[in-house]
Amino acid sequence: MDTLKNFIKNNTAVSWVVGFQLFRLILLPFMGLMPQDAYYYLYGQNLSLSYFDHPGMIGYLLRIFSEIFGQAVFVVKFTDFFITSLTIVSFYKLASYFLSKQKLQRAFVLLASTIFISILSFNSTPDVPLLLFWTLSLICLYKAIFEDKKIFWILGGIAMGLAFNSKYTALLLQIGLILFVIFSQKHRKLLLSPWLYFSLLISVAVTFPVWYWNYQNDFASFAFQSSSRTSSISEFKFSSNYFFGAIGHQLFLLLPVLFLIFITFTYKYIKRALLKFKLPSSKTLFLLAFFIPTFVGFFSLTPIYWVKLNWMMPSYITGIILAGMFISKKLLKVQVIISIIFHVLFSIQILFYVAPIKSDDTWVGWKELAVETEKLQEKYPNTFVFSDDNYKTSACLNFFMEDKVYAQNIIGLPALHFDYLGDDLKTLKGKNALFIDSDKRFKSNEKLGEVNPLLIAHFKNVTELEPIIIQINKNQSRKFWVFYCTDYQPKK
Repeated sequence: MDTLKNFIKNNTAVSWVVGFQLFRLILLPFMGLMPQDAYYYLYGQNLSLSYFDHPGMIGYLLRIFSEIFGQAVFVVKFTDFFITSLTIVSFYKLASYFLSKQKLQRAFVLLASTIFISILSFNSTPDVPLLLFWTLSLICLYKAIFEDKKIFWILGGIAMGLAFNSKYTALLLQIGLILFVIFSQKHRKLLLSPWLYFSLLISVAVTFPVWYWNYQNDFASFAFQSSSRTSSISEFKFSSNYFFGAIGHQLFLLLPVLFLIFITFTYKYIKRALLKFKLPSSKTLFLLAFFIPTFVGFFSLTPIYWVKLNWMMPSYITGIILAGMFISKKLLKVQVIISIIFHVLFSIQILFYVAPIKSDDTWVGWKELAVETEKLQEKYPNTFVFSDDNYKTSACLNFFMEDKVYAQNIIGLPALHFDYLGDDLKTLKGKNALFIDSDKRFKSNEKLGEVNPLLIAHFKNVTELEPIIIQINKNQSRKFWVFYCTDYQPKK
């Protein structure tokens, strides 16, 4: 223990990183449940080879931690924090292969200071395990390629497979590996090596559960992830909102200093390659092979498609290592100062909820909603509860309530993985229900005053009740419309 304390004391970068992580850990108990937390927790409570909208790794991890530590919001958050901390440690190991001690320390602080690490530490998403297995994959591939250690081809294949079992974006690992081997004159001979193909074959074998689940379910997940996005891209309609929105997201996740360094070295290396036909050294090329396809690839879509803020996250791993080669001590200080300001503001919002969030993507009000819903069930006995917002309200109520809560498949709408939980809705025929609908904008305490036609189509009578108003810190912060529906008639 004394050795560890001395190491931290004598290593400024490690001290900063530990400081950032301790700050996040201290905030964990004050973080409420996010809808994503509840939805992927639902994954873990309904074990499957894979799931409709994503592979299941985040759900498996939440299940493991909840089996060990129990069902609690803090346990869910601690799972994300623990896995992300492993990613930070793995990043340090990976970066040490490419950077001098001074530059390594700068890259280490750069990573820990970002907002995206805070998001991964606080919120359950498939990106949490993806970033860990992405980083572990790169460590193994480095060992296999640059140190010629054959066992790491096998370990790299396993890690790449586990990354894919976290999120489909991990396919870019195999693409990056192949691109590196093709463009690296020194390592192009690996195209003739059986170890390269053995590693790729292992990575595919590890992903078998995802493929088999899709095979059993008419490839529903692959179709969901590709069809709507492909059609939107094919329309090829330019939107400045998409482009500047993506820039805003990246400025927020990385903070301005790091984002601008990303843009600078990306321009530098692409310009050199296109105008001078000159590629960087093998190690730098390795880093770029796992940065360019993801960062530049997704960024190039932003003028015509809404690229979600987390899609580029895997590229940050090698991108920050590259940034460590360029960033000065002065710029690093600016990055850290901006980061501290953002994190202080963030902590104030978590602790005091000073700015109401006009969205269901919030950590407040869900437990209170569950309490009020259970009171309504006592007033209207023998009712089941359902909602209609893809997954958010239903997943959160499922986390806090003992009774099962249903989604919009009750009224015949697609409901993501709720459609694959094995529920026979016919068993609910003739029962009464409470329909909970979030008023995201919340401008008044009045009733909605109208009834969704799909409710009328599936129930004999629908009566709007008084809305549920949730108070946070003595302020009315959230509102949910409530409808009492009788005699359910499923259409299928």
